[in-house]
Amino acid sequence: MRTFWVVWVGWAVLGLWLWKLLYPGGQGKVISVNIRRSIQGGVLALALVLSGCSWFDPDGSSPTSDPSPTPTEFEQSNVDDASGDAADVTVTADKTGRGFAADNIGVSFEATDLADPRLDPDNSNLDEQLKALGSPALRFAGNALDRRTFWTSKGEKPKHGEQTTITPDDLKRLKKLVDITGSTVTLGVPLGTYDPERGADMAAHAIDILGDSLIGLGIGNEPNGYTVDDVPGGAVRGDDWNEDKYVKQLEAYAKAIHAKRPDAPIIGPDVYDGAWMTAFADSDVKKKTAIAQHWYQLYECDSSSVPGRGPQAANLIAPLAKEAAKKNLGIGKSKADAAGLPLWLEETGPTSCPGTNDTSLTNASALWAADYTLYAATLGVERMAMHSMLGACKGGAPMSLICDPADRGDRSNEFQVRPNMLGLRLLVPSVGGQFTRTAVDGGGNMSAYTVVKNDGRTLVTTVINANDAAKVGGNPVTVSMPAGFSVSSASQVFGESNDVKSATQVVPANPLPASVPFSGDGAGGSSSASPSGGTSSSPASSGGVGDDGKLRIDLAGSSVTVFVMSKG
Repeated sequence: MRTFWVVWVGWAVLGLWLWKLLYPGGQGKVISVNIRRSIQGGVLALALVLSGCSWFDPDGSSPTSDPSPTPTEFEQSNVDDASGDAADVTVTADKTGRGFAADNIGVSFEATDLADPRLDPDNSNLDEQLKALGSPALRFAGNALDRRTFWTSKGEKPKHGEQTTITPDDLKRLKKLVDITGSTVTLGVPLGTYDPERGADMAAHAIDILGDSLIGLGIGNEPNGYTVDDVPGGAVRGDDWNEDKYVKQLEAYAKAIHAKRPDAPIIGPDVYDGAWMTAFADSDVKKKTAIAQHWYQLYECDSSSVPGRGPQAANLIAPLAKEAAKKNLGIGKSKADAAGLPLWLEETGPTSCPGTNDTSLTNASALWAADYTLYAATLGVERMAMHSMLGACKGGAPMSLICDPADRGDRSNEFQVRPNMLGLRLLVPSVGGQFTRTAVDGGGNMSAYTVVKNDGRTLVTTVINANDAAKVGGNPVTVSMPAGFSVSSASQVFGESNDVKSATQVVPANPLPASVPFSGDGAGGSSSASPSGGTSSSPASSGGVGDDGKLRIDLAGSSVTVFVMSKG
């Protein structure tokens, strides 16, 4: 089922009409760019995927079944049994000091993707897929930056066998994308072949073309790995390469750039290693703007231990994942704090191991993406970009948020999303909020985050239920809200299990019905209407918001659920 753009609140009727107009017969054909633009004008872009509709077919293609009627109430379709441990989620409006900004949701691309004509909003649906993330941070660098990317503004041919040439026209195409998505951009400048003047020319053009959208220039990508042979294209420096030699070349590039554009913002060092962060921070580079860190959740590629850091899906959602994130992101945060700079996680993802399509395509990756992004923000990460590429769904980068479903060797103009991107989409309502104190008692493998926004009138609580739906069905959850708040809407992504592949589904944002299933103890003095119109005393239908102001609901396992609460 294709992504379809509507404003949900107050636009249900319009949404139905547009569906019939644009999808005659429900076949999900391509919408022309002009029609897309006319719909988007003046309309807030939100991803609407109908309840119970899988985003993928098992083979990775899009379903073509007739669309279901547009739902008008939040309804979970897979909580017939909620045998998991009960949980109490206590939501407060007490701020913790951290915020969740648009840049906390982002996408990192390979630098070679700058040459892809599908960056142009007129040439693909990439802009629509990105806008479903709000105004996501965009970053262009990756391993291809130093090994396969050649910049020229003069029509020269590559000097050292680089495979992809980037020109000012490519940056102009990126500018069109950025203008539509409202994104900020960080851009890598190649350092693999040492050429400060060429780097300065690229930086100057980027600043002039991208304007205020460009907030950081990274000189090189992962320079601590320049002598490693197992990256595409092999080593780009000799065995004597070290932090000191990196700093000398970094400073030469920065000096050349600032000679052309004195206010150019420089970020770095785009590595995991803390020693290289210190080297960047202590350098004489002017206009240092952020410490740029890289880190992947599952990096022990030869390990099969669960729990552990090996590339198994269960490791994405094991409690150990948070411990690893806290430790490793803490390295970057301490270096950034010491330098008086923000910490930007410029490249991250579920795993850096090759051949891990199965892990990346599991529903667990959707749960992880939501949990990890929110958790990193609570640790002080101010900008995050999940590494991706504009490659094929089959055989392309396994971790990529989006991919091209065309047959191998072909290209299409309709990018599809993967489960991890569906998880990120649920976080958009939290953008602009500040984290508050939220506690989870019980519930097994469950976590929750809340932000407050709109001058204290709105709370957004995200509950990640990583208990396996295949084993527990769901968990009875009691949500205690501050006085005066009520649930305005709920939305969800879920799967039939944590391990199910390419079958993550979405329940769109809708008001809660008066009664919802609840298998726990205590109905808070509320009564609930049964489907037949009477009053039910069955524990499985006694949920909803009780007289005590608490929400009682069975939450599906293997899910992420977002509750938007408003003050009356």
